[in-house]
Amino acid sequence: MSNDNIIRVAIGGQGRSGYNIHAKQLNQMPDKFKIVAVADQLPERRRDAREQFGAEAYEDWQDMVKAGGYDLFINALHQPLHPVASIAALQAGGHVVCEKPTCKTVAQFDDIVQTARDNNRVFAPFQNNRLQPYFDKIQEIINSGVLGKIVYIRSSWGGFSRRWDWQTRQENWGGGLLNTGPHPVDQALCLFGFDRTPSVFARMDCNNPFDGDADDHCTVTLYDPERQAPQIDIVVSNYLHYPQNDTYTINGTYGGLTGGSSALKWRYFDPEKAPKHDMWTWSVNRQYTREELDWTEETWTLEEEKKNNSSPSVSLESGPERFYNNIYDVLKNNGEFLITPAQVRTQIAVIEESHRQNPLPKK
Repeated sequence: MSNDNIIRVAIGGQGRSGYNIHAKQLNQMPDKFKIVAVADQLPERRRDAREQFGAEAYEDWQDMVKAGGYDLFINALHQPLHPVASIAALQAGGHVVCEKPTCKTVAQFDDIVQTARDNNRVFAPFQNNRLQPYFDKIQEIINSGVLGKIVYIRSSWGGFSRRWDWQTRQENWGGGLLNTGPHPVDQALCLFGFDRTPSVFARMDCNNPFDGDADDHCTVTLYDPERQAPQIDIVVSNYLHYPQNDTYTINGTYGGLTGGSSALKWRYFDPEKAPKHDMWTWSVNRQYTREELDWTEETWTLEEEKKNNSSPSVSLESGPERFYNNIYDVLKNNGEFLITPAQVRTQIAVIEESHRQNPLPKK
């Protein structure tokens, strides 16, 4: 493949996501991407970038952006820098992929999108969890109609943990909703439907035993006052001592589904074959109504998907790969976004409203 077909990448930040997700993934796609520059304040991370990727290494991301020589800037910097660095890179002529949270407010998000439009550049918020095999399967099952109208969904993300890192501080845009929350909120909006605007009810709390002051327990409910979309409850918490094994429970008028990234099971009945009943005026024989339905139960596992479709054995790994294949298609072939900025804008609106409803004191 000629150099004209290679996208030159500059990465701002070589921490957990900048290195473990973005750099490692792109380094496995040499026919499409080449890491030419990184920026990080820690000298050992800059050394790794030179040795592992043959990249130019900068202490200051602003120097890297000004130096140019790249096509795509990946913004994995400290979270409060996400809006300002994305705008700077777009104004400097680069396309931008930005880690979550891209912004804290819709106004910030709109500024970035407008800057991309003004400079004829691509702005792509990074959402890797929507592109996992299990979530594809969940959407396939729901769209098939076998579960009927979806009434209620519960999405649980958490366990028990005590944290004392920078992501526990409000000043760093910390907290469960801004850090873990973009994954379940993005998925929830897919299931709710982007054609409808959800109403939001949220409750957030902080019980950090150290010096953290950002939320470490959060519940968000998305609901439709017209009751066309399902009610969706999202839990993001560090205090689930007995966490649900299943990330999702999905309940419809004809059936339900439960499971997570490695396995799903669902059952349903055929309403055309179900018994017909006349309404009781009074209880018959002082009993509740009862019926026997002919249930069909099916299962899906990631391991079976791997055998059939060569999916990665670890579900999380497929998200970044699919995301960057899509970004390559968008930039080189005028392809369509799998995840559009307009969709992520709705996610930002939900998170912003949740914080508005729950101002937490700062330490």
